[in-house]
Amino acid sequence: MSAAKANPGSGFKIISDNRAAGHNYELMERFEAGLVLTGTEVKACRAGKVQLKDGFGTIESGEAFLCNAHISEYSHGNIANHLPGRKRKMLLHRQEIDKLHGKTREKGLALIPTKMYFKDGKIKVEIAVGRGKKLHDKRAAEKTKEQNAEARAALIRSKAH
Repeated sequence: MSAAKANPGSGFKIISDNRAAGHNYELMERFEAGLVLTGTEVKACRAGKVQLKDGFGTIESGEAFLCNAHISEYSHGNIANHLPGRKRKMLLHRQEIDKLHGKTREKGLALIPTKMYFKDGKIKVEIAVGRGKKLHDKRAAEKTKEQNAEARAALIRSKAH
């Protein structure tokens, strides 16, 4: 997603949305976290140059980190430019970090970034606790989605006649 979406009137603007997360993971609990970023990363975020698709969260020595989220280098950044795939610290409350640490130790659970957005001038990331879907789960979800779409279409057709 290259262009950032704006909601006029509110202090909320989506920078990047990880749509693949809902397809590849069964998302459960969601948390909002701040991010520790450099100046060139903030400018690249303002330009919408963020990709969350391959990103994941980790808890290391009592701190939360966002790994593998790609924030492209800022076009006018000089030698002080940042590394695009570096590990970034997430800002969460201690009890949230402890809770996430307990959940990620369970079998098959991971921290998945679902959205990055501006909220009142600050960059936030929404992370969700998710369990990876198997191929048959994805097929079942797709089939259910298709059936719901067909039912809605049939309902609209019946109202038209």
